[in-house]
Amino acid sequence: MELIDKIAKLKRERKAVILAHNYQIPEVQDIADFVGDSLELSIKASQTDAEVIVFCGVLFMAETAKILSPTKTVLLPAKDAGCPMADMITAGQLRALKAEHPGAKVLCYVNTSAEVKAECDLCCTSANAVRMVGEVLKDAKEIIFVPDRYLAAFVAAKTGREFITWPGFCPTHARILPEHVEAARARHPGAVVMVHPECRPEVAAIADMVISTGGMSRYAGETPAREIIVGTEPGIIHRLKKENPGKIFHPVSDTVICPNMKKTTLEKILRSLQEMTHRIEVPEEIAIRARRSIEAMLNVSR
Repeated sequence: MELIDKIAKLKRERKAVILAHNYQIPEVQDIADFVGDSLELSIKASQTDAEVIVFCGVLFMAETAKILSPTKTVLLPAKDAGCPMADMITAGQLRALKAEHPGAKVLCYVNTSAEVKAECDLCCTSANAVRMVGEVLKDAKEIIFVPDRYLAAFVAAKTGREFITWPGFCPTHARILPEHVEAARARHPGAVVMVHPECRPEVAAIADMVISTGGMSRYAGETPAREIIVGTEPGIIHRLKKENPGKIFHPVSDTVICPNMKKTTLEKILRSLQEMTHRIEVPEEIAIRARRSIEAMLNVSR
């Protein structure tokens, strides 16, 4: 309790807001002002009068928060919390791909670095990717979709479009296999299965729902099902249980842990507020271009 009290005191003094991604450890979620998916958190923080954003997540999320709140100080408590999928493509690699397809529109998943976002026409989330393709890019003859090949496959199946893709993927979601889903169903007959669009197509094909983390939260509250098998990083189950105390949630597999999402601790949050570390900076020229791709998405979402 002393640790939590110290964080609360410093948070007030620094005029800070604490954001926690759905995959964070329970005690981090419990002290956060907002818990949600990465873009949702960045938008909420930009709408507050906080001067400091403490982002309990990974680097690309903190960068996005800085892009949307350029005048605020953004801190990432776990300096080494990265995203393997985001690291699978660089701005240079994307420029080379664009040179091979000069007429293509470029759609990038929010799970990318600021430098990659700056090279794109439009950003998307797992929740709105289908809409971005169906509405904003409906007249595009060619679409480059980076970096997640599995999200691209999901959107292609929903829209009937073909994409120029990059061989990126989320190593955590890729560990979910069809046999994990079938085994979970055998253990929990009658439970509905919801999985993330970052899962392999063969996993998505046998799920009851393929849905983003924010969508999972909404679906869990709306479905009459009492038991739900959760096909994503199990950190979200803490939130799902809090929001739906009468329901039972089962992880699809015990192997689906994202090590980077578990690097943030209460001790690191306290140190981050004490020392104002680790500050996230995005060069203005990159931030301006990256903000355009994000705002092109937000303008549709509004």
